[in-house]
Amino acid sequence: MTKADETLHNPKLDPHPGTNTEKDPDNWVSGDDPMTGAQASYLTTLCEETGKPMPAADLSKAEASKLIDAFKGELAKSSKSN
Repeated sequence: MTKADETLHNPKLDPHPGTNTEKDPDNWVSGDDPMTGAQASYLTTLCEETGKPMPAADLSKAEASKLIDAFKGELAKSSKSN
């Protein structure tokens, strides 16, 4: 096979491609940056739905992500028990 015949493997075409979209927030390069507006908005909604108090406004992106995951988990559990 010549170089011209070789093609670069595209993992997106694999039947079950691996993912790098889910990383531990503690390992994010920008995890220490302030949470985004979208995260703050979503946390507000989740706090209303779970009855939890609003967290501090100075959360980092990583901290906000962890809280979002925790609140989503609580909501999933409560919807399964209803």
